[in-house]
Amino acid sequence: MTADASPALVEDKHPAAGPRARKRSAYPRYLAGKVAGAAVSLLAVLVTSFFLFRLIPGDPVKTMTGGRQVSAEQLAAYREEFGLDLPLWRQFTDYCGKALTGDFGTSYQFRAPVVDKITEALPNTLLLTGTAFVLYTALGIFLGTRSAWRRGGLGDRVNTGLALTLYSIPSFWLGLLLIIVLAVGIGPVPGMFPTGGMESGGEEGFGYVLDVAHHLVLPVVTLVAVEYGQTLLVTRSALLDEMGSDYLTTARAKGLRDDLVRRRHAVPNALLPTVTLIFINLGRTVAGVILVETVFSWPGLGGLFYQALSVPDLPLVQGLFFVFAAAVIVMNTLADLVYPLLDPRVAR
Repeated sequence: MTADASPALVEDKHPAAGPRARKRSAYPRYLAGKVAGAAVSLLAVLVTSFFLFRLIPGDPVKTMTGGRQVSAEQLAAYREEFGLDLPLWRQFTDYCGKALTGDFGTSYQFRAPVVDKITEALPNTLLLTGTAFVLYTALGIFLGTRSAWRRGGLGDRVNTGLALTLYSIPSFWLGLLLIIVLAVGIGPVPGMFPTGGMESGGEEGFGYVLDVAHHLVLPVVTLVAVEYGQTLLVTRSALLDEMGSDYLTTARAKGLRDDLVRRRHAVPNALLPTVTLIFINLGRTVAGVILVETVFSWPGLGGLFYQALSVPDLPLVQGLFFVFAAAVIVMNTLADLVYPLLDPRVAR
């Protein structure tokens, strides 16, 4: 063996090293691109949140006075206190500078920092929408897999038909209907649940937990009924695409039971689109559901946003809008980052 031949043999020893290195370097580039895109989106939301809500008609200072007779000097003092007398460009730069440090200003109507109001209402929203999220995700995946595996049957037709019907119903309309039937009572059906709020008051300990759970029932049922259909339909469609794959035929040929083929092989591969949907819905749990929280007078971020819009309380509206959008953007980005780990082809 000559010395000249040695380098060639060394180079040929690992012919696949190049492709493997490219695969290893693909994910960091993919990660950097997604994170950069999320940062740009957050900046766009920051700018949009400032200008969008200034299109709302009405003078927030006059609204804060509650219709009382106020002198022009007092109105001017209010505007100076909240910085509304400054030029628009100055208000914008001040807002962006403070927002980047986590300071969204002071609420006009509550005279408290916006961050404090958001922190106060966030646990209530997470309790409501988080409970509904767990239930409608589990229900949607379970019924979606059952419908796809027995497509065309009576159960499939009933499940998909009901899911499409409920998904098309406005959540506020369904919430009002449930209040009329199950809270107020109609005909022989007595009112069994509170019409709104989070607690009746006066309860402590385990009694308080039961009281809050009692108030949770109707808003959670509303959210589950409206939202589970989307998960069901996405899961069903993805599983139907997988069912004709060769690997499932091979698994059946090896003698595996149909139930094992579905649970161990078909469902895990079909859940990739559902994972993306789950992350998006996770982002929405922070945003809450404004209409449902308003209908049921739930003291969460959605109800707070509705209150702020009625003034308009510009700092509070801007802060809530940014939090809502940021939650969705962050969760969507996390879905993009997890997806290549489940299917490496995505990052190539």
